[in-house]
Amino acid sequence: MSSEGATDIGPGTEADVALDPGHGSEEAETRAPDPEDGADVSRRRWPRVLGALLTVALIATGGALYAEGRQLRDTPATANLALTDAEATTRVTGDVSSALSKVFSYGPGATATTRAAATEVLAGKALQQYATLFGQVERQSADQKLTLTTEVVRAGVTRLTDDSAHLLVFLDQVYERRGRAPTTASAQLTVVAELREGRWWIVEIGST
Repeated sequence: MSSEGATDIGPGTEADVALDPGHGSEEAETRAPDPEDGADVSRRRWPRVLGALLTVALIATGGALYAEGRQLRDTPATANLALTDAEATTRVTGDVSSALSKVFSYGPGATATTRAAATEVLAGKALQQYATLFGQVERQSADQKLTLTTEVVRAGVTRLTDDSAHLLVFLDQVYERRGRAPTTASAQLTVVAELREGRWWIVEIGST
């Protein structure tokens, strides 16, 4: 082949393009993206994801608070007069405290008085339980010359309606036996009382 038929490869020809490391860099970047670019995209996406999550959380929290408030308004919790009626709360606390001091205080020669007092302040299940146990108390008091003095040191109303009350009562009791030094003990009682004909009657007594 003659030299005239040959094609000269000069500057700017296809060979130069193939060998030029700078040419076609944009295409190379498209084929092999920089990992840092992906990290930048992820960093830009996270605030949006967190914002969406926070929005969902706030909506859920608001819904829960609304449901809880609705429940409190629609349930008998709002009927607890112990939270709103100080006068009624003071009255039932005083009546129950006085009654417990009477029925749990006795001496060797005064058990009949205590038994009679119980019929004036106890009713229902409380009176039945008391009558069953007090027979044993009378015998012990007579045999051992036992005297029991009970004082209510604290009483709290946990629930109060127009005709019923639930109380937690703390007692101090002093036991005295003939020939022995007095001993003191503490007790905790749960009490249910009912308002009958203008008077509070204790209908249930339990220990805690």
